[in-house]
Amino acid sequence: MPIDDPTHVFEQERARLVRLAYRMLGSLGEAEDVVQDAWLRWRHVDHGGVSSAGAFLSRTVTRLCLDVMKSARARRETYVGTWLPEPVALASDEAQSDDLTLTLMLALERLSPLERAAFLLHDVFAVPLAEIAATLGREPAAVRQLAARARKHVQSARPRFPVERDEGARIAKAFFEASATGDVAALRSMLADAVVVHSDGGGKVHAFPRPIIGLDKVARMFEGAARKSWIQHAQKLQDLWIDGLPGYVSREPGGLLQTVALEIEGGLIAGIYITRNPDKLQRWAARFGAGAGAPASH
Repeated sequence: MPIDDPTHVFEQERARLVRLAYRMLGSLGEAEDVVQDAWLRWRHVDHGGVSSAGAFLSRTVTRLCLDVMKSARARRETYVGTWLPEPVALASDEAQSDDLTLTLMLALERLSPLERAAFLLHDVFAVPLAEIAATLGREPAAVRQLAARARKHVQSARPRFPVERDEGARIAKAFFEASATGDVAALRSMLADAVVVHSDGGGKVHAFPRPIIGLDKVARMFEGAARKSWIQHAQKLQDLWIDGLPGYVSREPGGLLQTVALEIEGGLIAGIYITRNPDKLQRWAARFGAGAGAPASH
């Protein structure tokens, strides 16, 4: 079918392309740059020779992402402290369209770029195997093997029992209140024995350089933090679902923002993901009129 309005066709695909690029790169800013680059290329294509705009654009975005990932992986090697994906609050329909949560995105980081692309295109975006093979320049059998290997590696990161939205919101609310007041008893009642805290400051603001593991250590950490005025007077700005996990965005008295996402298993918090790197919170700062780039007051 001839493409009468290439601009309209691209705009219909844009949201899906950004979502694909974000899942590949873990950065919404980089994802939007890739999609914009794809748009510039799309403008100069002979559209009469394109049989499927969606397939063509998916192939273009995937290949651009693979190029970006080469430099991104090098940057991760020198990243200060824990790296977390840029926190994105998905609309409810997007959040429920796949189970690619923040924890699964982190598991994807351990894959090779080709494994990651094969898994996302095949398992998440349901792209036909032949099309993935053309995109990656591999035989279909090799692509099937890439996707299977990736699936095996990330299997443990998939939520076995996805938390209901009401339960997730309730736990996130209770967690904020208990952590802000230093209510250790309440915290202990909602943390799993092997709970892990990941904190991303990017070397720009205070954050824990390594994960904190275990109920006792995590409870003591929040008990100590609650004694400091900056957390006692923290303001929760909004309850959110961040990359498929319940959580919230909050602001400290000095203006510093952070997002918190909670991985919940069996009604208990198994993972706490705190993003404080101001470079990853610029959109949140613009949204709430807060100083994401303010220096840490502690």
